[in-house]
Parts: sequence; structure tokens; C-alpha cells
Amino acid sequence: MSATRSRANPGGMDVLKVLGPDVRPLRERKPPWFKVPAPGGQRYRELTELIRSENLHTVCQEAACPNVGECWERGTATFMILGDTCTRRCGFCNVKTGKPTWNDPLEPARVARSIARMGLRHAVITSVDRDDLPDKGASAFVGVIRQVRRQAPDCQVEVLTPDFQGQEMPLAKVIAERPDVFNHNVEVVPRLYPLARRGSEFRRSCRVLRLAGEMGGGEVVTKSGLMVGLGETHDELVEAFAALRQNGVGVLTVGQYLRPSERHLPVVRYWHPDEFAALEKAAYELGFDHVAAGPLVRSSYHADQHVPQPRAGVGPLAAHG
Repeated sequence: MSATRSRANPGGMDVLKVLGPDVRPLRERKPPWFKVPAPGGQRYRELTELIRSENLHTVCQEAACPNVGECWERGTATFMILGDTCTRRCGFCNVKTGKPTWNDPLEPARVARSIARMGLRHAVITSVDRDDLPDKGASAFVGVIRQVRRQAPDCQVEVLTPDFQGQEMPLAKVIAERPDVFNHNVEVVPRLYPLARRGSEFRRSCRVLRLAGEMGGGEVVTKSGLMVGLGETHDELVEAFAALRQNGVGVLTVGQYLRPSERHLPVVRYWHPDEFAALEKAAYELGFDHVAAGPLVRSSYHADQHVPQPRAGVGPLAAHG
């Protein structure tokens, strides 16, 4: 692999000059607060088979999310559209990168059908970056939103989108469909962008979030998330939180980065739950409406709590429908 395309050494740089020499080894015993029961109940198996039969991708499974069992019982799940190949190569991400070929015009209908059969009350729709497409993949998000409104009208829709390279028209197409939540993650503090998010810009992402809120006219909740564990400081994170608030973001998630493989950026340290509590407190003091911060928090963690729900969180009721 070319040094400029490496996740662990982006652009051929020496990551230890940025992160420092004291990084955690890939294979070590994690702190005790990372231990959670493994999913595997009957409902989980049924839903896994349903998703496999529809040839769909869920971030819950592909990212080996530790919260998958809890979220599916709450009636939430995250679907990844537009294939499994990304046009960017972020240093923390485990999605494969390359030249995408996926183009399935029936995917929106299949995703919505699965959401209806699973009986979800809150569905998160995300995608790989598709910088190769004229509209950066916006039309696929539009298709899924429309199909969910048709096939599962009681389900809330959250979109977790790329930055569309900062272009306004793709963003406007998505917001015109009025998703309940528009989510775009800034992922890391600005200082770490050249290391962790080559091809992206912190200020550009903030602008996308601000425009989404403005285009939504108060009808769309805006949301973003960051990871910790790459050498950032508490103060850097709070400064990033403040920038998000200045751009109208109302919901924030903060979780611990876990290194997928030796080909990815190393972890500098594991933040203690008490430190996450301090971050949550600081975020609320900045005026966020809802904050989820913790070692196991991911972007879609308890996503159903971020907007009013018409149905109680009693799990997937219609999985046999």
C-alpha cells in the first residue's frame, strides 16, 4: 500500500510525532468498563436473519457495536446504504476503501421494508462517502426517507451523512425531505484532522451542520459526534463543542475510539467514565439539548431519545410481520 494511502501513517507522516510515543498496544486487556454482555438472544438472531435475507448492511453489525443488543431491543437500528466501499480513508474507520461500484436503485425500498418488518420506532440511515457520485449520494438518502415515510410512517428517521464535499445542493435535497434528525459527525478535534480525517475539514463540517439547521427551518434536529482517545485534551474537546453550538447543533455524542487493527491509528489512552461525565457536564453548560457521553457511546446510541417518539421503546414489535 502506498504510504500516502495508509490509515496508520496518513500521507507518510510519523503519527507518533502527533500522538506522542506513549500509545496503547493493539492487543491488551481493556479497562473493565468496556465489558458488556454479548448479544445473542432469540430476537437478535431473528433480526440478523431478516437483515441478511434482504442483503442489507447495518453499522450495528459491521462495526461490531457493543450496544447492538440494547439498541435493537429499544427499537432502533442503523443501516448503511450505498455499498460498503468508501472513497475516503479516515485513520480510525474500519470500512474498506477504494473505487465503489454499488448502485442499487431498489435499495431504498428494501431498507424501508426491513424497517417496517423490524417494527423500528427510530431508524438511522448512514452511508460511506461517495465522492464519486455527482450528488455525493444525496439522492439515495432522499429515496430512503421517502420509502420509510411510505412503508413505516410511525418510524422516526435520522440521517447520518457525509459532508457532501461542502456542496449545498446535495444537502438541500436531503433536508427538503425533512428527516427528524440530521447528523453529521465531526469525529475528532480540529488539530487531529490532518492525521485522522484527511480529505475533510472541521470548519466545512460545521458549516454543513449550520446550513442543515437553517434549511430545516426549525423542523430538523441537528446532531454531531466526536471520539476521544487520540491524544486530545479536555479543553480541546470543549472548544470543539463550543464551535458546534455556535453552528446550531443541538445534540452531541462523545465516545471512546477503539483501534480496529494494526492498520489503523493507535489509541493514546482510554478515558475514564468520570472524564466522560465531566465532558457531558461541560457540553450541557454550553447549551446542548441532549448529550450522550461515555466509553461505549456511539453516534446512534440511544438515538431514539433525541426526538419525541410516538411509541414507547418496547423493542421490535413487528419482526414477524
